[in-house]
Amino acid sequence: MFRFLTRVRALALMAFMALMASVAGVAHAAFPDHPIRMIVPFAPGGGADITARVVADTLAKKLGQPVIVENKAGAGGMIGAAAVARAEPDGYTLLYTTPGQQMTLPYLMKAMPYDPADLRPVSQVSLAPSVLVVNKKLGVKTVQELIDLARKKPGELNFVSAGIGASSHLNGELLQILAGIRLEHIPYKGTGDAVKDLVGGNGDIAIDTVGIYTSFIKDGRLVPLGVTTPQELPLLPGVPPLSRTLPGYDASPVNYITVPKATPDAIVQQLAAALQATIAEPDVKQRMLEQGILAIANTPDQMADLLRKEQTRWREVIEKAHIPKQ
Repeated sequence: MFRFLTRVRALALMAFMALMASVAGVAHAAFPDHPIRMIVPFAPGGGADITARVVADTLAKKLGQPVIVENKAGAGGMIGAAAVARAEPDGYTLLYTTPGQQMTLPYLMKAMPYDPADLRPVSQVSLAPSVLVVNKKLGVKTVQELIDLARKKPGELNFVSAGIGASSHLNGELLQILAGIRLEHIPYKGTGDAVKDLVGGNGDIAIDTVGIYTSFIKDGRLVPLGVTTPQELPLLPGVPPLSRTLPGYDASPVNYITVPKATPDAIVQQLAAALQATIAEPDVKQRMLEQGILAIANTPDQMADLLRKEQTRWREVIEKAHIPKQ
């Protein structure tokens, strides 16, 4: 009788455990069961905000829940990043991540309001190819001609950027390092003022995302010399990669989605699959292309690997350029 009761208890325990596993599986399968927040760490209307909304619209359909874009601007993107790093790791708070939050700011700032390692990569969503443009008054038409001119006039030519630590700043530093030239850096408080002065003739050179300069290239006010991708871009036919003249030049801002570090693997994988399906949509690709941006997705492991490579790349550029920490 004792053995019989023991066997009954064991069977009951096994049944209970199976039931709990089943319940847990059902609970997990329910993700997501309420709206998701996508934090954009910049003000509304900017490039990151526009692209994030393109992604959010279709991602909501893939997940079956609203994806609400919420802007938390400030401190070069660190305010929004800190909010996500500290959020519940349940998959309901995403960060629309740009290079600053994990790839560059850790090497530019003395202190940050969060640990960059507390953000876990889910998937890339876009690549923003950049283009080297010059004011037509310089009279140069190739990268080599620009390098030759800069060597004849060390420190006399300038390049404009959206601010210290911006991609447009680091792109210019990389140009100087690989070309062995010296330019004057003129940082602005945003892209708009930098573009205005460049087009107006107060600036000489800029390397920023294609979408910013497309209209000025088309109307002839700026001359494109090279793109920052390893291959030519359909957006700018006939404009060669900078790497043809400067081997190793490959610098295009990567935008991607991150979540709090402790988010369960299963949820991260589910979000990644939904993002991959989102980026594969022709409408998403077209809407991004209209902004001069390429829609690209990858896996969490691939994005983590890309993050490590970009961190190494930009840390070396920042160190070689002797950019002081703020």
